[in-house]
Amino acid sequence: MAQNRPQRDDYLSPLKQLFAGVVVLFLIVIFIVWRIDSPRVERFRVMLMDRFLPSSEWAMAPLTRTVNVIQDFQSYQSLYDQNQQLRRELQQMKSWKEAALQLEQENARLLDLNKLQLDAQLTWISGIVRADSGSPFRQSVLLNVGGQDGIQNGWAAMDGLGLVGRIAGVGERTSRVILLTDPYSQIPAVIQPSRENALVVGDNTSNPLVDFIENADLVRAGDRIVTSGNGGVLPPGLLIGQLVVDPNGRLRARLSADYERLEYLRVLRDYSVVEITDPQNILMSVEDLQPKQAEEPKDE
Repeated sequence: MAQNRPQRDDYLSPLKQLFAGVVVLFLIVIFIVWRIDSPRVERFRVMLMDRFLPSSEWAMAPLTRTVNVIQDFQSYQSLYDQNQQLRRELQQMKSWKEAALQLEQENARLLDLNKLQLDAQLTWISGIVRADSGSPFRQSVLLNVGGQDGIQNGWAAMDGLGLVGRIAGVGERTSRVILLTDPYSQIPAVIQPSRENALVVGDNTSNPLVDFIENADLVRAGDRIVTSGNGGVLPPGLLIGQLVVDPNGRLRARLSADYERLEYLRVLRDYSVVEITDPQNILMSVEDLQPKQAEEPKDE
């Protein structure tokens, strides 16, 4: 077997060289024929093209498919890049949409403050809620306006819907608002349309108690609750909320102010009342808020 292998190589090597020479010669002839500028040669070239080109489509099919696959892949790559770009733009648009929604909500709250109907004699200053110190024992918020803005203790603070609370603590640049839900908050109120006096007492719930009603038979659920102005701390007519009845049968106030979205508050200036320098005096005793009964004349 080892002796036959060199003999085969001796036969194959001349055949390979011969085949290569024939192919080179054929190509040279084709090149020369294709370059000759003669009518006869041109007719010969046309005849060859008409004869062999239609029957050579099967040989070009793999090359055509390969080219189509490459073009499809390039198109897919382009579509993939466009899809990734669209995804990035969509993500940016989502962030812009969220920012637009926040600005829309902020604008709506500011418009609510502007639409708030107040006494023409009252002026106000708007502040931003900077912190919420709500706890099981204290319900208050912190505003970014204070003594340098003329804020005084005892002034009322409202959002775009209703009364939120009163100023109880003034700093140079900040002030604290005691909310109506605070257990130390007691607001003299009047129930409309019956005009019954009452007291809105905070108890750390979202619906403060409505207590000390003179005649409870004259009021019903759904009546409006506004400040009465008794005691001279808050101006009269500020909306507090509506009267509701809890499952235990106790009367409560459904507050009109949106406590879950306290971002801007309007502090009402009311210089007609005496300035309170001690925050403890803001919390009035129940006895002071009770209507005084006329003394009966003594029998002589």
